[in-house]
Amino acid sequence: MDTWRGIWGIRSILGMALMVISCAAVTNVPIAFAGQTAARDADGQNPAQAKETQATTDPQVKIVLDKMKAAGALHPRTVAEVRKSYFFMSTLSGKPEPVFRVEDRAIPGPVGNIPIRIYTPREGQGLPVFVFFHGGGFVAGSLDTHDTLLRAIANGCGCIVVSVGYRLAPENPYPAARDDAYAATEWVAEHAAGIGGDAHRIAVGGDGAGGNLAAVVTLMTRDRGGPTVLYQVLIYPSLNAIMSSSRYLSQDPVLTPDARAAILGAYLPLTQSLQDPYVSPVFAKNFKGLPAALVVTDADDPARDEGDAYARQLISSGVETSVSHYPNMIHGFLLMAGELDGAKKAITEICHGLRAAFESRARG
Repeated sequence: MDTWRGIWGIRSILGMALMVISCAAVTNVPIAFAGQTAARDADGQNPAQAKETQATTDPQVKIVLDKMKAAGALHPRTVAEVRKSYFFMSTLSGKPEPVFRVEDRAIPGPVGNIPIRIYTPREGQGLPVFVFFHGGGFVAGSLDTHDTLLRAIANGCGCIVVSVGYRLAPENPYPAARDDAYAATEWVAEHAAGIGGDAHRIAVGGDGAGGNLAAVVTLMTRDRGGPTVLYQVLIYPSLNAIMSSSRYLSQDPVLTPDARAAILGAYLPLTQSLQDPYVSPVFAKNFKGLPAALVVTDADDPARDEGDAYARQLISSGVETSVSHYPNMIHGFLLMAGELDGAKKAITEICHGLRAAFESRARG
C-alpha cells in the first residue's frame, strides 16, 4: 500500500500542470449556485473563493468526528482503513424509512451478475427511475451502506431507485466498476417497464466515486448513442485522478491524501492514463449533449474543486447545471443524515432536483 501511495503521489505531481492548463479556459465561467441568482455572493465574492467556516467547528460535525475517532474511523490511509471508515459512516445514516417495495436482484453484467436493489415508493407503472452508484473510493461501499439514504430518496422523490452493487477494487480494478455501471444503466433502460419504470425518464447519480461513475456513464451513453439519461446528480464527486487540488493539503478527516492515493492505486492500473475522460471526466474534450446536472459540494472536501471545475465546463457547453455548496459539511456527509441537518437538507434538495427534471420531461 505504501508503494501505491508513493507512486500515485509522483503521478499526481507530474499531472498537476496538465490539469491547470486544461481548466484554464473555463476558470472565468460562472457557476449557477443553487439558491443564488448570480455566481457571486452578497459581498461580491465568488462563492468558491469566499472565506468559509471550518467544518470541524460545526457542533454536529464535531459530534460525528468524535464518534468516528472513538471507532478508529478517522484519517484512513489504506484500503482496509477506508473500508472500515466507510462502513462506520453508514451507521450514522439514521433510521431506515419503510418503502412500498424493496427487491434485491442480480442482473447480467460484463463478467457475471451485478447485484442491484430496487426501491419502489408506490404501486403503479411508468414511474421515473434514478440509477444510483454508491461511493467508497471504488474500494468500499455496498448496497447496504446506502440503504437508508436511498429509501429516503425513493420516498422523497416518488421515483424508483436502482442501487448498483458494482465490482470493487483492488479485487476488480478499472474498468470493472465503469463497465458494471454502464451495463446496469443499459439494463434499466431496457427493462424499465418490467420494474414499473419509465425508460424515457432515467437519471443517474452517486456520491464520491459513485459520482465519478455517474459522470462517466453520461459520457459513455452520449458517446455510444444511448441509453438516454436526462439528469445527473453528482455528490462531492471524484472527477480528477490527478490530485491537483490544494484542498488535499487540508487533511479532510475522511478523504485524506493518503487514502485517495491508496484507493486510486488500487483502482487504476499503473499503465492507465489519468486523463482518460472515463477515469477523470474533467478531461473530456466535449461536454455538449450531456444531461442537466446537480453538483453537491462541501467546504473543505478535497473533491470540491473537481466538482466546481466540472460544473464550469458543463455550463460553458450550455448544459443546465446547478451547484449547491454546503459550507459546514465534510466528505461523506450525505451518509450521516442521522446526525447532520446538512445531510437531511441535501437529501431534500436532491429529491427536489430529481422531481423537477422528471416532471419537466413528462410535460415535454
